[in-house]
Amino acid sequence: MPSGTYTLLIELDAPERIEVGALGPRDFEAGWYAYTGTAFGPGGFDRIDRHRDVAAGRNETRHWHVDYLTGNDHARIDGACRTPDADAECRFSDRIDGRRVPGFGASDCDCDSHLVYNPSRERLLSSLRTIHERCEV
Repeated sequence: MPSGTYTLLIELDAPERIEVGALGPRDFEAGWYAYTGTAFGPGGFDRIDRHRDVAAGRNETRHWHVDYLTGNDHARIDGACRTPDADAECRFSDRIDGRRVPGFGASDCDCDSHLVYNPSRERLLSSLRTIHERCEV
């Protein structure tokens, strides 16, 4: 399976206070979120399927901050974008149109966040399509 950088497009259909592991409780607005990560370990982009399994309730294990968001009953993964062979998590996330969620998904780098909020699905998706090679939505 190819590996590289991916971004999940996530809808949260109601405002929620979510306990996000070591980050603690965080308030999330209803709307659209883009979470960017890398998949260079075994399985590569199979990690996207793992995220979908968490969102669907088929996997209760929470490894990453995004698992707490996608595992919420009011969240769903609407699609995923990917760029094979690119190790560009920080650079890609920084280019997404919207407001960063402080401290989310960036505990292993110097970025403030790898999760971006935007009330507009179209604006998020438009910026994702300029960044990634392929989007499946």
